[in-house]
Amino acid sequence: IRLTYPEKTVSDAVNNQIWVLALVALTTLILAGIAGSIFARGVTKRLKDLEESTQRLADGNLSSRADDEHGAPELRALARSFNVMGSRLEALIEQQRAFASDASHQLRTPLTALRLRLEKAAELIEADPVAAAERLSAAEAEADRLGNIIEGLLKLSRTESAAVPIETVDVAALVSSRVDYWQPLADESRVTLSYDGPESALGLAVPTAVEQIVDNFLDNALSVSPADSVLIVRISTDRNGVLLSVLDEGPGLSAEECVRAFDRFWRASSATPGSGLGLAIVAQLASASGARAELRPRAPLGLEARVLFSPPRA
Repeated sequence: IRLTYPEKTVSDAVNNQIWVLALVALTTLILAGIAGSIFARGVTKRLKDLEESTQRLADGNLSSRADDEHGAPELRALARSFNVMGSRLEALIEQQRAFASDASHQLRTPLTALRLRLEKAAELIEADPVAAAERLSAAEAEADRLGNIIEGLLKLSRTESAAVPIETVDVAALVSSRVDYWQPLADESRVTLSYDGPESALGLAVPTAVEQIVDNFLDNALSVSPADSVLIVRISTDRNGVLLSVLDEGPGLSAEECVRAFDRFWRASSATPGSGLGLAIVAQLASASGARAELRPRAPLGLEARVLFSPPRA
């Protein structure tokens, strides 16, 4: 069987198919353009929002944050990174502001006292050398106090700004070694200093935190402990972790004062020695270690300073 078609019939059929394909291609192109425009507009809007947030942060608005809940996964990840950076930058700047405020407030008094003592010593150096020497000695003590305040502020600032990893340490061994270090000073002050606890007890802390906490506790306790009193440094363990306790027989504090004692520059009275930064440093070191520091009154007199360190991770 032989079939034949006129050439025009074949050309018309091919042309019809070509027009159909052209229409389909045009429709696909239009739809792709519309979808691409919508997608691009969404992406550019998120990028524009992120740019505006960045500009606000650069202009000094430290609370500026980007939207990290909407948009493409890559843009959400970028926005989260920006928000983390903004939060850390805000925290660092606030710490620096607090440091500058605390430093300017606390350094003003000893600097003024130092200047007055030196001026008075200069006036008396010819007329009364003995009195001038006393003024110079007092000025030296004021300079030492000034140095202690500056060192405490720097330690506190470094502790707040540093992101130090927590590690497993032998709390008992570190505490026992610090008790041995403080023993001569306790003997000189006629205070019986003893360690009560196991040879080893593992807990979590940032490096040097345990040593600094014990040093601050013992420094405070020895400064208020009367002669012939007992000062106990105790380590105990349970399922909650490792508990460090320093128990003295000093005048103690009220429950309200025990809470306020961790504030910067707080002292029970103007006659209390120190800069008022020791317990603030303890609280910051304990927080950085995932621990908790507190003071508790003892009956009839005395104070218990405690820090509970978390147990090592399994």
